[in-house]
Amino acid sequence: MAHKQRFHPAWIAAIVTFFTLVATAGFRSAPSVLIIPLEDAFGWSRDQISAAIAVNVLLYGLTAPFAAALMERFTVRKVVMAALTTVSTGAFLTTQIHAPWQLIATWGVVVGIGTGSMALVFAATVANRWFVKRRGLVIGALTAAAATGQLIFLPGLTHMSETYGWKSIGLTIGSASLLMVPMIFLFLREKPSDLGLLPYGAPDDWQAPKNSGMSAGKLAIVTLKEASAHKDFWYLVGSFFVCGLSTSGLIGTHFIPAAHDHGMGQVVAASLLALIGVFDVIGTVFSGWLTDKYDPRKLLFFYYGLRGLSLFLLPSILFSSVHPSTLVFVIFYGLDWVATVPPTVMLCRTVLGPDRGTVIYGWVFAAHQIGGSIAALGGAIVRVKFGDYAAAFYVSGALCLITSYYVLQIAKGKDLVSLRS
Repeated sequence: MAHKQRFHPAWIAAIVTFFTLVATAGFRSAPSVLIIPLEDAFGWSRDQISAAIAVNVLLYGLTAPFAAALMERFTVRKVVMAALTTVSTGAFLTTQIHAPWQLIATWGVVVGIGTGSMALVFAATVANRWFVKRRGLVIGALTAAAATGQLIFLPGLTHMSETYGWKSIGLTIGSASLLMVPMIFLFLREKPSDLGLLPYGAPDDWQAPKNSGMSAGKLAIVTLKEASAHKDFWYLVGSFFVCGLSTSGLIGTHFIPAAHDHGMGQVVAASLLALIGVFDVIGTVFSGWLTDKYDPRKLLFFYYGLRGLSLFLLPSILFSSVHPSTLVFVIFYGLDWVATVPPTVMLCRTVLGPDRGTVIYGWVFAAHQIGGSIAALGGAIVRVKFGDYAAAFYVSGALCLITSYYVLQIAKGKDLVSLRS
C-alpha cells in the first residue's frame, strides 16, 4: 500500500456523498409540499394524494437492500448515476399528470425506486468502505445530509409552488437530478484500494471484507434468509419500522397539512419543518460521535423514549402562529429526527458480521420505509375520518415508547467493541 497521506481521500468521498445526499434528498421533500396544491388544483382527497406518497415511501425502502447489493456488484457510481436519471424521468413525467393513478405511477413508483437506490444505503456503503475510525461520526453526518436536505428545501419548494404553480416543483427536481450525474461521475471514487490506500484509520494489517461473489439479487435474498434466523435482526427491523413511521411517514408527510389545518400558512409550516432539519444535523452528527464511544443500544433507548414523549405533546402545540412551545418541539424533535441511524447501522454489523452489515441495513431500512408508508397513508385516513391528526400522533408516540424497551434487547450479552474495527 502507498504511504499514508495527511489529508485522506476518504474525506473527499464523504464530502461528495454529503452534498449529493443533501441535493437529492430535496426530491423526497416534494410530496408533503404537493398535498395541498394538488387538492386545490384537482379536487383530489388527501388520502388519494397520500396513497402516492405511501407508494413512494414503500418503494424507497424496498429498493434499498437490492441497491446495496448492486453497489457491491456494479459500483456505487453506476448505481447512483442511474438512480439520479430515474428520479429525473419521474419528476418530469409528474408535470403531465391528470389523475391520481398517474401520480402513483410517476412520483410513487418511478421516483420512489430512484430515490431508494441512493438514500441511506449510499451513506452506509461509503462510510463502511472508506472509514474504520470515525465511521459512526461519518454515518451520522451523511444521515443528517439525507434527512436535512429533505427538510431545508421545503420553504423554497413551497414558495415556488405558490408563486409558479405545482408543476414548477417537478421541473426543478427533474433538472437538478440531471445536474448531479456529472458530479458523481467526476468526483466520487469507488474505494480506497483504487488509490492504493487503506481506509481512514485502518491498521497496516487491515483486510477488506471478502466479496461474496453472488449476484446482487441473490446476495440480498440470501442475506435476508440468513438474517431472519436471528432475533436481533427482528429487533432491528421492528425498531426501524417505528422510526420510519414516526418521522418521514408521519411528520415528514403530514406536518405541513396538520399545521395548515390549524390556520398556519404553508410557508411558515414548511420553515418550521426546515428548522427541524437544521437541528437534525446537530443531533445526528452528535449521535454518530456518541456511537463511536458508547453502547448503541442505550443510545437508541433514549432516542426512542424522547421521541415518543415529544409526539404526545405535538397535538397540544399546533397553533395558527408560531408559539414558544412550537419552537421547543421543533428543537427537541429535530435533535432526535434520525439520530437513530448511526447506532442502528453499527448494530446491523452484529447480525451476520461486518461484511454483510450494509445489506442487512438495507433490509432494516426497508422496514423503516414500510413503517413510513403506513404512516403516510394511515395519517391521511385518520385525518379524513376524525378531522385531525391527533390520534395518529398519539399512536406513533406510544409505539416509540414501547420500542425504547425492545432496543435494549439487541445483541444482549455481546461485546460490541469489535464492531468499531
